Amino acid sequence: MIKKFLPAFFLFTSSFAFAQDKFVENVVKEASQNSQLEKLAHELMDVVGPRLVGSPQMKQSNDWVVKKYGEWNISAKNEKWGEWRGWERGVTHVDLISPRLRTLEATQLAWSPSTNGKAIKAEAIILPEVITDSISFQKWLPNVKGKVVLISHNQISGRPDDNWEKFATKDLFEKYKKEKADAARSFSQNLAKTGLNAKALALALENAGAAAIVINNWSQGFGVDKVFGANTKKIPTVNFSVEDYGLVYRLAKFGSKPVVNIVSESKENGVVPTFNTIAEIKGKEKPNEYVMLSAHLDSWDAASGATDNGSGTILMMETMRILKKFYPNPKRTILVGHWGSEEQGLNGSRAFVEDNPKIIDNLQALFNQDNGTGRVVNISGQGFAKAKDYITKWLEKVPDTIKNQIKTSFPGMPGAGGSDFASFVAVGAPGFSLSSTSWDYGTYTWHTNRDSYDKLVFDEIRNNVVLAAILVYMACEDPERTSREKAELPANPRTGKATEWPKQQKATRKGGID
Repeated sequence: MIKKFLPAFFLFTSSFAFAQDKFVENVVKEASQNSQLEKLAHELMDVVGPRLVGSPQMKQSNDWVVKKYGEWNISAKNEKWGEWRGWERGVTHVDLISPRLRTLEATQLAWSPSTNGKAIKAEAIILPEVITDSISFQKWLPNVKGKVVLISHNQISGRPDDNWEKFATKDLFEKYKKEKADAARSFSQNLAKTGLNAKALALALENAGAAAIVINNWSQGFGVDKVFGANTKKIPTVNFSVEDYGLVYRLAKFGSKPVVNIVSESKENGVVPTFNTIAEIKGKEKPNEYVMLSAHLDSWDAASGATDNGSGTILMMETMRILKKFYPNPKRTILVGHWGSEEQGLNGSRAFVEDNPKIIDNLQALFNQDNGTGRVVNISGQGFAKAKDYITKWLEKVPDTIKNQIKTSFPGMPGAGGSDFASFVAVGAPGFSLSSTSWDYGTYTWHTNRDSYDKLVFDEIRNNVVLAAILVYMACEDPERTSREKAELPANPRTGKATEWPKQQKATRKGGID
């Protein structure tokens, strides 16, 4: 019997290995020779544009994703998970009109009130450079009535540190770094004497009759700013570039009484529904077990949301397209989650975890990508004790040119936030981050006014498509279920106490509404 069994066994294993190799060959060829990434990126980033939660563009992107999957014969639908303040960006145009004319680089903050069809023409002033205490600040507050108020630190240089380091002498660079740090600290200490945090300060200025608020949230790179949400309720808040903020700031500081003209339009759309977009390739042998791809679809809206997280979105879509073509009958069901409102606290994925306990209980693995356009260089076991056993096995079929770039860490530490995989890790489900190399993500594209199509590196994303497709295939085909055993976590070096597994956080189901 043993003699009869062995040839059949070897025939089976060799045919299985051949099938794996053929799948990998097909994926590599399709990803490199028939890539749809550029077309997907154009349609999402250029045509739809940024995807702020609650905006019409967010719903447009949900519908676009469903439509694209439909073209590939992949089942997809939008699943409502909550509601959000509906808001739509309009035209913003700001000019310095005195003491000279200059059109300023300015971006309205998300959810900022509008100028209501009328231009605001007003003198720009700065906060007192010496604030004694909260009482003195309250006495100064009436000065803001009818004025445009600049409330951010004025940078002493708009050159990035690496530019200083490259061209300055060593002594000059050290001098600059000290002056920069001292100035930032002095500004923060002075601002603290108002007794108000950032939100309370904006509201205090608004209530005192300010015409508008101007900030600069420089991202420490040429021409780049972080642009988030407004704290004002009735007056507009706009971000000036570091260069133009400095110009207006100096004019105000040295008594030139700068006057700016602000048109900053937006539209309030009431309370609107918010959605995740979920697509599925049904499993044939174990349809009630799941392997998931994951990327958030929403973005901030100062640019196009290209690397945060348009690149992750098109990566997962292209991976699903290729899986449907070469692996149409997977052993386990393949799902992909395109999440909403990740930027406000992983809300879409947290809601999915809350609403789908059967999927969570039967999740083989989830692979999430959300830190820029670069090739994947890190995969952590996220604190799961046996993660090394299966992830290492799944990586074996990945081409060396891709696999050799990846550093793994096992068992790793469980992610407590940062992106949507953490929503799954918090409930003990095996969610993993496909973490990419930087491409100056943190400075130049993460939540900035420069996160646009031209920053995408398509060859790197193509590599990630190959990786993701093979990981999903191997996870689907694995005869064993993944272990959820948690590793013993090391002590927190600051407290000396044992590190606790992250706790599940509830989704905010109704946001942006006071």
